[in-house]
Amino acid sequence: MKKIKDNKSWVIATGIIIVTFAVMLIALYSNSVTVKVNQLNIRSGPSVTYTVKAKVKRGQQLQVISRKNGWIKVIYRHRIIGWVASWLVTNSNVKDVTKLSEATIVLDPGHGGSDSGALSTTGQPEKKYTLEVAKRVAKKLRNRGAKVILTRKSDQTVSLSARPQLAESSLANAFISFHFDSSDIANTASGYTCYYYRHGASQQLAKSINAKMTNLALTDRGVEFGNFLVIRNNSVPAILIEGGYINTNKDFKLISNPKHQNQFANDVVAGLNHYFKNNH
Repeated sequence: MKKIKDNKSWVIATGIIIVTFAVMLIALYSNSVTVKVNQLNIRSGPSVTYTVKAKVKRGQQLQVISRKNGWIKVIYRHRIIGWVASWLVTNSNVKDVTKLSEATIVLDPGHGGSDSGALSTTGQPEKKYTLEVAKRVAKKLRNRGAKVILTRKSDQTVSLSARPQLAESSLANAFISFHFDSSDIANTASGYTCYYYRHGASQQLAKSINAKMTNLALTDRGVEFGNFLVIRNNSVPAILIEGGYINTNKDFKLISNPKHQNQFANDVVAGLNHYFKNNH
C-alpha cells in the first residue's frame, strides 16, 4: 500500500514539475523577439559604443529581460546576456548589418518656421533646402537599418537649444545639422564645409563625412572648428555641414537640384558608414 502511495506521490510531483516547466517555457517564449537581420550584435550595454559579446543569425529567438531607451536586454542560448537594438528585431527590410545599422542618428534641418535662414539671390529660403536634404538622408539611413530622428519634419519653428537636447535625450550616436552658407556679398564665395566643436569623435565624424563629399560639384572647403550652439551644447558626436553658398548662383543651382540633393545625401550616408566602421 505504501509503495502505491509513493508511486502516486512521485507521479504527482513529476506532473507538477512538468507543468511548471511548461508554464515557464510558455512565459519565456511569449516574451521573446526574433532576429530579423542577417547578423545581429549582442552588446555588453544599451548603446552601439559597447563591446560585442556575441553575433546572432537571422531567425534566432532571444528572450527579453528588460528594455531601455530603444534597446532590449536579452538572453541568448540560456547563457549569454546582453543588449540588442530593438529596431533590428522588428525591421524585416534590413539586408546587411553594419554598425551603422545599430546607430541612432539625429538629423537637424537648420532653421524652419519663422526662421527662414539665408536667402538665395532669387529669394528662396535656406530652411526649404535643409529639410529637403535631411529627409533624403533620413530615408537612406532607415533603408540601411539605422534609427533616425529629425529635429523637425516640416516647416516649423524649433528652438536652437531643443535640437541638441533631443540628441542627448535620444542617446544618439551622431548628430548632423544641415545648413547652407551665405556670403556678405552675393556670388563671392563657393563650396561646402564640415564643422565640429569638440575634438575626438565629433572631429572624426566631420572628417569621415567630408572625405566622402568629393562627389559633389562644389569646392571642398575642408573640416573646420565651429562655435555653433547646436554642436557646442551637444554631448554626442555632433557636426554642422554648410552644404554650399545659397547666395552664390553657381552653388544654388546645385543646392536646388534634386539630383545634387540625392548625391549629397548618398555622401553623408557613406561618411556615416565609414565613421561607424572605423571609430567604434
